[in-house]
Amino acid sequence: MNNVTGIRKYVGLDVHKATVSIAVADAQAGEVRDVSTVANDLHAIRTVLRKLGGPGALRVVYEAGPTGYGLYRWLVAEGYAAQVIAPSLIPRKAGDRVKTDRRDARLLARLARAGELTPIQIPDVADEAVRDLSRAREDLVEARTSARQRLQALLLRHGMVFSGKTRWTKAHDRWLSTLAFASPAQQTAFTEYWEAVKRADAAIERLTQALRDAVQAWQWQPVVTALMAMRGFDLVAAVTVVAELGDVRRFTHPRELMAYLGLVPSEHSSGATRRKGGITKTGNGHVRRIMIEASWCYRFPARIGKGLNERQQGQADAICDLSWKAQHRLCRRFSALRARGLHQNQVCVAVARELAGFIWAMARIAQPAAT
Repeated sequence: MNNVTGIRKYVGLDVHKATVSIAVADAQAGEVRDVSTVANDLHAIRTVLRKLGGPGALRVVYEAGPTGYGLYRWLVAEGYAAQVIAPSLIPRKAGDRVKTDRRDARLLARLARAGELTPIQIPDVADEAVRDLSRAREDLVEARTSARQRLQALLLRHGMVFSGKTRWTKAHDRWLSTLAFASPAQQTAFTEYWEAVKRADAAIERLTQALRDAVQAWQWQPVVTALMAMRGFDLVAAVTVVAELGDVRRFTHPRELMAYLGLVPSEHSSGATRRKGGITKTGNGHVRRIMIEASWCYRFPARIGKGLNERQQGQADAICDLSWKAQHRLCRRFSALRARGLHQNQVCVAVARELAGFIWAMARIAQPAAT
C-alpha cells in the first residue's frame, strides 16, 4: 500500500471538457467505488471533494490531457495533495477492452492507492508561458512547410522550376515575382499560396523575437545561454529543450534523461532470446526532434565556427570545455558508426542519445537565475 500519513482516501478524476467522473478508494482496503459525474466546474468538484474528506485527507489524481494544469493548480491552492499522471505509463490489463469514464476514474483511484502511478512534473506559470510560445513557433514552422509544399506543387504542375541552388532565398523571391500565368484564376491561386508563405515567414519572425524577449526575464535564461554554447543549438533549440524539460536536475543520471526522451532501444527478450528494436519514442517528442536535428551537426569534423564562437563569448570556461569535449566525442562517434556501415539515420539517433548526456551535464553546470 502507498499510505501517506494523513491520507485516508485516494480520489481518481477522469477529466473531460464538460464533465469529470469521480471515484474513490479508501487508503487501507476495500472496493473502489464510483462517486459521481459532475460538470467540469470548480464549485461542483469542490462540493464533492469536501464530502469525501476535504484537504489533508485526500490524494487527488487525474491524467494529463488537453485541459491543462489549471485544475491541478486549483487543487494545490485548495490544500489538496494532487498529482497529474502520465497517461502512457498507467498500467493496464492486456485483456481489458472496455473503456468508460467511470472505469478510468476507478482505475486511477486504485492505482494511486497501490502507488503504481507515475506523476509528471508540473511547470510553473512562467515556464508554461515560454513553452506555449515555443510550441506556437513550432506549429507555425510546420504550417509554413505545408504552405511551401502547396506552392511548389502548383508551380511543378505548370512546369515552373527554379534553376537556382536554394529555394526560399531572396533570389528565389525575385524569381517568384517574375512568374505570370495565362489564366487570371491561376494567377490568383499562385498569389494566395505565395502570400500564405510570406505571412508564415513574418509570424515566425515575430514569435522568434518574442522568444528572445521572454528569455531575458526567465529564470532558466542561464541554462538556455549555456546550451547555446553547444554545437547545433541556437536560441530556438535551446529554449525548446529547457522549456519542455524544465529542471533537468531532477534526472539523477543521464540514462534517465535518455529514456525520458525515448532515445533508448526497445527490447523484447525472453529466456535465451534477446531482441532489440528501434528506439522507444516515449516521453517528450519536441525535445527528441531537437536532439536528432542537432546531432546532424556532428557529422563534420570538430571545429568552432563563427556562429558557435559568437555564442560562446562570455561563457564560463567549464561550459566551453564541456562543449569542446562533446564535439570531440560525438564527431568521432558519428564517423566511427558510419565507417561500420550503419545507416545515417541510425547513426544520428545514436549520437543524439549521447548528446542527451552532455545536455544533462551542461544543465547541471548552469544554475537558474534567482527568483
